[in-house]
Formats: sequence, C-alpha cells, structure tokens
Amino acid sequence: MFNVATSGDSVIKKEMIAMLLAGGQGSRLGDLTSSIAKPAVAFGGKYRSIDFPLSNCINSGVDTVGVLTQYQPLRLNTHIGIGIPWDLDRNIGGVSILPPYEKSTNAEWYTGTANAIYQNLKYMEYYNPEYVLILGGDHIYKMDYEVMLDFHKSNKADITIATLPVPMEEASRFGVVITDENKRILEFEEKPPKPRSNLASMGIYIFTWKVLRQALIDLSEQPGCDFGKHIIPYCHGNGNRVFAYEYNGYWKDVGTLQSYWESNMELIDIVPEFNLYEEFWKIYTKSDVIPPQYIAEDAVIERCIIGEGTEIYGKVYNSVIGAGVTIGKGAVVRDSIIMKNTEIGENTTVNKAIIAENCVIGFECELGVGEEAPNVKFPKIYTDGLVTIGEDSVVPNNVKIGKNTAISGGTTLDDYPSGILKSGESIIKAGDLK
Repeated sequence: MFNVATSGDSVIKKEMIAMLLAGGQGSRLGDLTSSIAKPAVAFGGKYRSIDFPLSNCINSGVDTVGVLTQYQPLRLNTHIGIGIPWDLDRNIGGVSILPPYEKSTNAEWYTGTANAIYQNLKYMEYYNPEYVLILGGDHIYKMDYEVMLDFHKSNKADITIATLPVPMEEASRFGVVITDENKRILEFEEKPPKPRSNLASMGIYIFTWKVLRQALIDLSEQPGCDFGKHIIPYCHGNGNRVFAYEYNGYWKDVGTLQSYWESNMELIDIVPEFNLYEEFWKIYTKSDVIPPQYIAEDAVIERCIIGEGTEIYGKVYNSVIGAGVTIGKGAVVRDSIIMKNTEIGENTTVNKAIIAENCVIGFECELGVGEEAPNVKFPKIYTDGLVTIGEDSVVPNNVKIGKNTAISGGTTLDDYPSGILKSGESIIKAGDLK
C-alpha cells in the first residue's frame, strides 16, 4: 500500500506517514507516571501502552512513524529502540524518536499537540507524504488505519477524524461532532453540557498533507496550539472538507487509575472484549530474555495473566502479574495489577491494588483494608478503593494500608503510625507528585 519512491534530491515519497504523540505526563495516573511518560506505563502484564498504536501502524502497512517524546522519555526511548519488535527498523522510514531540540537561538519545548507536529515539519517534508496520520500514544485499541484512509480518499476529505459512538449520557465528557447523512462534519462541540451528538472524537486524525502543512504554518504563533482546539476548527472554518470516520471496536483511554485498572481487569474475563491473543492482529512489544514462570506445588492461580520469569508461591486471583514478579509463600493477591520485578512478601494480602515496577512489599502486610475514605491530598486521582504504589517503593513488614491510598519511595515503619496508613492518606517520599 505505501510504496516508496524517490523524488527530487533525495526526498522520499511516502503515501502516508504517522506522527505519534507520546510526550504526555499523564498526571491523572498519579505516581505511576512520576518518573515515566504515560505511553510507557505497563499494560496487560507484558506490554506498554505505546505498543498498541505502534502495532496498529505496522499491521496497517504504515511503515514510517515519528514518535514525539518530551516528559520523562528515557524508558520510552529504551523500549522503542530502533523499532525491531514492530518491524520498524528500516533504512527508509521505520521509527524515529523526535524529542524537542535546541535551535541555534533557543530551546523550545512542545507547547501543544499541534505545536509538537509543527516543530517537526522538516521530518514530514523529508518524506513528502500524501497523507499524515496523527495518533496518541496512550490508548488501548486495534484499528486498521488503511480502512480509515480509504474512507478519507473516497470522500475526497481534507481531514478525517476517527470517532466513537458513546452513550448519550456520557457524551458531555468528550469533544463531539455533528455530521450530515454523509458523515461530513458540520459542527464541533467541546464537552457540551447538553450534547446533540454521541460521536466522540478519538484524537486520531488523517490529514491531507498540504492542508496540514499550511494550517500548521498559519497557526504557528498560536500559544499552545492544539489540534482539537485550534487546527481543526481553523481548517473547518476555511471550508476544508472534514469527515467523521466511525469506529465501533474496543477503545480505552487509560488516562485515570480507575480506567487503567478496569481495562487490565477486562483482559482476564473468560471471553475478553479486548483479545490480546488474536493471530491476525498481533500486538508486538520488546521482550526481555528471561526464564520461564515458576509455580510452586501448593500455589493457587485463578483467572490471571502471569508474566515470564515470575515465581508464585502463594495464591493469586483475578489479577495481572508482570514479568519477574515474586509472590511469597502464604501471600494472597486479589483483583490487582503487579508490575515487573516487584516482590510481595510472605503472608501478605493485597486487595485491589496497582503496584508499579521494582517495588518491595514486606512480610505480613495487608493492602486494601478498612472502609473507603476520599484521598486527602489528591481526591480526584486516588479513587474507587484502589491502593497505588509507585515505582521503586518499599513497604516495611507488618503494616496495614487502607483504600484510596498512595505510597511513593522507600518507606519505613516510622512512616506508619501504629503500623497503619489509613484510607485516604498518602506517603510521598520520592519527588513531587502532581
């Protein structure tokens, strides 16, 4: 589909390239993103969020992807590397990491989604594409972008926006579009209190290159230039043909702790709505060379995803367990996400928790106990009864931790009055949490 040809002096011609926005902090994920970018957060025991749009690209025949990074990019850069797992290690095209860069006069951070794309005009001009696909790096879904491009072409569109039907009672949470009978967009409504449509924008766009290039140049002085707020309304107002491509598959924005937890739990349903095991649309990721799992003779595992290199001596129910995790003898884990290389001590119980990478949870602990109470410091982040423990944290032996709680850093018994962290409280000892 996307043939390569030369044009002029070493300018490469691509039919469509992708620009993947992966610089977000993801502040609503609390301490899960205090030291890594949101698209690098682990998902499903084996993957990272960015694996899904990258896999969609190569499965759709899009072999040229620019990944725009900014916030805490090290883990993301290391994970992507030169793109080998996604067959994106290519001499012409492939994957390119595009951080903000220092100019001769000053260094300029990306200030908005469209500003980030504008700063990489030269990258896009090098490939001289007919179309540019704009993606986010933190949504969980499978989409054939070639089908969306066919829709774009058949409508002679200048811009096509991927949309998802949502329940009308939830439409006020989204930017929605109003279309005619041919799916041409007539109006936009950004989080309307009384929505007139339930077609929500997914933040996935196909632009005809000439239209995108001109709009980015025209609005280059717009502070915090954004696609949804500035570029698309500007193009629509100038008479460009803007259409809504309706997508009806599984799509999850895992931007909150609750949605992140829910989408992981959905993976272990008896018949999961989102299937990680389909042969015809594989999800690719960087895989470490580690030993197989070890399950002790008296261990119990029911309805779980268990990563490679994990050792289980206790009991695990309805949970997603990453690679290299150790769950000690007598420990019980329920309804939880335990990420890579974390240790759960002997006789510890874990209920409805998200525990990030490289943590140590001591012996004889109880996580997720007592009645719920709103989190005192971050009531909009730590909700729904979850216990959230950030990367590289240590929880000492013999402590009890309530619900809607957050822990970050190497805590000691002195941090837990009477050996308890009550529901709604937090212990933040590593950096700023926002």
